[in-house]
Amino acid sequence: MRNQPDPVAVGTLLRHVLELLDGDVAAFYEEQGLPEYRPRFSPVVRALVAEGPLSVRDLAEAIGVTHSAASQTAAQMARAGLVTHTPDPLDARRRLVGLTAEARALLPRIEAEWEATTAAMAQLDAELSMPLGELLAEVAQAVGRRPFRERVAAAHRTT
Repeated sequence: MRNQPDPVAVGTLLRHVLELLDGDVAAFYEEQGLPEYRPRFSPVVRALVAEGPLSVRDLAEAIGVTHSAASQTAAQMARAGLVTHTPDPLDARRRLVGLTAEARALLPRIEAEWEATTAAMAQLDAELSMPLGELLAEVAQAVGRRPFRERVAAAHRTT
């Protein structure tokens, strides 16, 4: 059995759950002959398939992460030969992230994994008191309404 973090240490627990889920998906990719592919690449690939080449800013917005996170992921994907960065023909200050031919060739295998991951997540959700994605979305909305820093500060003042 794997070590379990203290349930009160929510940040540690969240990282632990993410490591368990992402680690197993990454291991599956490796077993499928895609050792360079990371689970964090999938939202980028899905966005680029749907929208075509995007600026890092637009990519970040499309996948719901910070500009920095999108930039880092795109850089990792470029090193793996999955995306290119090319000048935007409409704005020379921007660079566009686009899928390479190699990434497009891998799409059937990547899409099969997406389907398997979605099915596995549905099975996991069936074991939980509520679907994990719904709970995390609810947490994100609550923290969006009142940042956690404010909550910590208020709790600190009352202790």
